[in-house]
Amino acid sequence: MAQAKEILIVDDEVGIRELLSEILQDEGYRVALAENASEARAYRARTQPSMVLLDIWMPDTDGVTLLREWTASGSLTMPVVMMSGHATIETAVEATRIGAFDFLEKPIGLTKLLSTITRALKAAATKEPRRVSLAALGTSKPVTDVERALEQLIAARKPILILGEPGTGQDVAAQALKSADAPFVAVMQGAQLAQNPLGLLEEARDGVLWCAEIGEYSKADQRHLAFLLGKLERHNVTLVATSAEPLGNLAAEGKFDAALLAQLAAGSVMMPPLRTRREDIAPLIERFWREATKADPSAPLLGTLPPPALAALTNAHWPGNLDHLASVVGNLALTRGELSGDHVKRLLGEAATPTQAVAPEITARFFEMPLREAREAFERIYFEQLLAREQSNMSRVAEKAGLERTHLYRKLKQLAIRFSRRTEESA
Repeated sequence: MAQAKEILIVDDEVGIRELLSEILQDEGYRVALAENASEARAYRARTQPSMVLLDIWMPDTDGVTLLREWTASGSLTMPVVMMSGHATIETAVEATRIGAFDFLEKPIGLTKLLSTITRALKAAATKEPRRVSLAALGTSKPVTDVERALEQLIAARKPILILGEPGTGQDVAAQALKSADAPFVAVMQGAQLAQNPLGLLEEARDGVLWCAEIGEYSKADQRHLAFLLGKLERHNVTLVATSAEPLGNLAAEGKFDAALLAQLAAGSVMMPPLRTRREDIAPLIERFWREATKADPSAPLLGTLPPPALAALTNAHWPGNLDHLASVVGNLALTRGELSGDHVKRLLGEAATPTQAVAPEITARFFEMPLREAREAFERIYFEQLLAREQSNMSRVAEKAGLERTHLYRKLKQLAIRFSRRTEESA
């Protein structure tokens, strides 16, 4: 749960401080109190409240002077609303010119107070760049690149289209766009759009509307989605659509509206498959193992897996990506006794037909790559499969590849393939 916003009340009248504090705490805000400018100055030096309610007339330093100090020192990084029962229009104008968000005249009406606070906090939120965390997917550069792309699209207030192979985490990325202070409405089936599309927009006002797996939408569902695109700005809604289906292929086959795809494509983000970010695999294995065994104190420890088993997991192709990895690790966590590399390979479906894992890469997209990228992609697939087949026995891998051991290690490092320098074993 997100922490409540903190409001600093600065007023020399104890009755006003207590009254405002009770009202704001009843509304779910955290409250800090200062009875003069000196206390407010010291508090701001220690921390930054979400906003400040600042009295103008105080015995030590008036509120306008304190506001001017904060502006000059760069400390005015939160909205400040001035309060006074005796201020002139000129004073209010001067405070606004210096940087005050608004001015409230005492006695302050409840409705006016709360609406001003809501506006001030919302205005502050729009100025802060939204941060997106995909740490649940990994911390590699491909993942952080997606985080930055999503942040830029949110800031630009564009509809977002999250694409990727099945299991790459489109749903995780969509839900990472949740904000504690705004609605998040999930549409899990296209048929929901037909019932009350404007109602969905109203429910998601000032927040996010997530439409999952739009590649499965019927033509009617697609028309409703296109209708929503034209209404987003009026409701201040960010639309996020996800799809594990290749929308370009579907559009070419006439199964997905090409004009709708063209509109969404301006904000598209591609989720990286697991095989392109192998540095994330080991931490993910640890996480999935903890999740699978946390309710069972008798479950084996991850450290009981022998190196060949861990190597097979790390070097596997993972055509099902995160979902595939989580399922296999969960299966292994339920197994009692020592687990061999061969056992892992059988779970991966590689023992009988080890070359089948290569097939998904040999696609039209593979042949559309520049020659250098295609050669590197092929070499990565080749060595990953060879390592898995030979259970990371580097002597046998070098022999099968026709390379010197030092050349082999250099090649694997160049291709960013994880490996361990195991001692030579008999074939």
